[in-house]
Amino acid sequence: MRRLNWPSSALALFATCLLVVPLFGHAESSNWNAWLATQIEQHPDIVAAREQWLGANANADAAEQPIYNPELSTELERDGDENNFLVGVQQTIDWWDKRGAKRQQAKFLRSAAEAQYRKQVLNKTADALDALVEWHFANRAAMIAQTQQQQFNTLLELVEKRKQAGDLGSIDAELTFLSLSQQLLQVAEVEVALQRAQTQVRELLPEWSPERGGIPNEFWPPQLDSVTDKELLKHPTVVSAYDRWQSFKEEAKVIKRATKAEPTVGVNAGRDDGENVVGLTFSIPLTVRNNFNAEIRAAESKTLEAEARFQALLRKQRFDWQAAHSTWQRYAQQYRRWQTVAQDRVENSAQLLERQWRSGDLSTSNYLLALNQRAESLLAGIQLEKQTQRALTEVLQQSGRLNTGTIPAISPTN
Repeated sequence: MRRLNWPSSALALFATCLLVVPLFGHAESSNWNAWLATQIEQHPDIVAAREQWLGANANADAAEQPIYNPELSTELERDGDENNFLVGVQQTIDWWDKRGAKRQQAKFLRSAAEAQYRKQVLNKTADALDALVEWHFANRAAMIAQTQQQQFNTLLELVEKRKQAGDLGSIDAELTFLSLSQQLLQVAEVEVALQRAQTQVRELLPEWSPERGGIPNEFWPPQLDSVTDKELLKHPTVVSAYDRWQSFKEEAKVIKRATKAEPTVGVNAGRDDGENVVGLTFSIPLTVRNNFNAEIRAAESKTLEAEARFQALLRKQRFDWQAAHSTWQRYAQQYRRWQTVAQDRVENSAQLLERQWRSGDLSTSNYLLALNQRAESLLAGIQLEKQTQRALTEVLQQSGRLNTGTIPAISPTN
């Protein structure tokens, strides 16, 4: 057995290539993810969602402000030759810390608004990926249909020549012409589908062009692990529902504390009958006619409703992911089966069929039938691969893993 002695420089170059190629693929995927995130961020729907986020943050800022402002009061009267006046300042004290509960509520309102924004970005990203997948495979289907049409054009010319030479009859030419007529309709349909898919991508991604192509292979995860409840709790849809529940809990606390009486103290100074006077005031409301129990019950009911909706949404998210994952597994299994059974045979069958037809081993009708079946098999493979990628996009969306690398890591500024 002969042993190969590699120079050390060659070994070093080979090792470097092994390291650089995966890194290059990762860098290319990261750049594409960043480009996709930028495109999604520019979409008008996402711009509107961002402004909604900013508005929610402003409302949260307002909720954190002090509840009571000081009040200034004045009193002026004329008593004979004397001008009597009084100036006072009074302040209601937040004795039960309603502001503290409002601060907690504002925290959850901010988190819910951010989760809602990320949910819309997540859905828009999934729509863009779905549109790119649709365009990519529509483009491939159009290429197959156009190739099939060219084959029929060439076949029709050959049939006419062989007909004139006496090798084939008129029925072969008619069958070829009919097949070509059907293929013209199929080409028109796939080209229209391609144009629609291309328009959809351009609507979602402003700077996209066909030259940029579809989704790089490095974007798709090499494997999918089962999603845990902990991961589902981080899904933007679930986070938004959870934070809404918590905000209602804090609002119930605010309402409960608002039913409790809080004192108002004040100080005033002025002149009365030519003498300087200073006074203190103190007041407190008496909740004897209305104890606000109805408002408390309503707030508690809202809290329980929000909790039930959160639990229902978390449950739905879990089952939605399971359904998406099962769908993806089914499509992936059938696509792998197609690759094993049909892909190599279909791709290498065109020349074999043509040789058999030219040699007379295959009739024209059977040749046309075989060409149509070959095209249908190729389109079936395209459809299986397309549905596999669309199902994979759905799995990533339902698990929330589509967020990674595709959602801008930014926060709104006030």
